[in-house]
Amino acid sequence: VQLVESGGGLVQAGGSLRLSCAASGSIFKPNAMGWYRQAPGNQCPLVASITRSSFTYYAESVKGRFTISRDNAKGTVYLQMNSLKPEDTAVYYCKADTDTGIYWGQGTQVTVSS
Repeated sequence: VQLVESGGGLVQAGGSLRLSCAASGSIFKPNAMGWYRQAPGNQCPLVASITRSSFTYYAESVKGRFTISRDNAKGTVYLQMNSLKPEDTAVYYCKADTDTGIYWGQGTQVTVSS
């Protein structure tokens, strides 16, 4: 199984981006899926997660601005990011927890200019 993120880029503060994370390979039925982000020199905290039954979690810093969703049939997770701030600049990673292991994507860069 490989996870491939897309949708990152450069955006001005206040703008929006939508990240996608799609699985390729064998049949993929993840339990929880989530987005993490890592700014240079920082740790890689959880930004948002969603269970198979669509229970969601958001970090305080993104509540009300980011929305996580998933398409179980496609094994895909999305992160809609609105009202972006310069402090949202980071590499965003997708993670999937499955019965056979934990998988990570390669990351996609999000840069928010002030």
